[in-house]
Amino acid sequence: MLTLPTHDPRAVMLVRAIQRGDLDTLRFELARTPALATARLVDEGGTGRTLVHVVADWPGHFPEGPGTVALLSAAGAPLSAPVQHRPGHGAPETALHWAASSGDVAVLDALLDHGADIEAPGAIFTGGTAMSDAVVFAQWPAARRLRERGATMTIWQAAALGELPRVVECCAATPAPGPRDLSNALWNACRGGSLSVVTELVARGADLHWVGHDGKTPLDAARESGATPVIEFLLTRGATPGQGHA
Repeated sequence: MLTLPTHDPRAVMLVRAIQRGDLDTLRFELARTPALATARLVDEGGTGRTLVHVVADWPGHFPEGPGTVALLSAAGAPLSAPVQHRPGHGAPETALHWAASSGDVAVLDALLDHGADIEAPGAIFTGGTAMSDAVVFAQWPAARRLRERGATMTIWQAAALGELPRVVECCAATPAPGPRDLSNALWNACRGGSLSVVTELVARGADLHWVGHDGKTPLDAARESGATPVIEFLLTRGATPGQGHA
């Protein structure tokens, strides 16, 4: 496999072409050097990404993103390849994870249309699928599109999206979710502003005072999202903010 340092002139040119939506330059370079389709651009820390990752890289939404995905796919680029890191120095996210993280629904759709694996693991923080990254970074349109495209949802992901039937289904599974899973799901339902899911999870024993991500309780998550009905419900049940979030 061809590898290029990120400071290599060809690498710089390719990244610039992708970020500018310059399909003519990209098409010319791929025709001249077919190995570029599967090449990795490796930075000084040893992290290697594909050209498909560049299309989905933060902040995403580059011009001609879907067309770039189509061009790279036709040239043989691996759409579900993970980022490569030195051991212990990063998550093996695919380009689909990155599109989900940046909320680039158009590129997300293009990747799936051309065969990217919607269930590929590697998400930052959880090691899960692209759905995990979409929910963790509150990219709700991307998360909903993944759901529409058939992505599997865990209980906490379904809770964040207000998918009550899926939450109930997860609760009825064997083994049933434990207290931490229920409380994490509640936290995410509060962040997503779903009163029906919040009510269901509280009835099932989720901890109103559970301290989750960034030291925030479910009440903090609801307040941050401006979910007034959820806030009011939580307060009637005696929910409290976390330390530093009064």
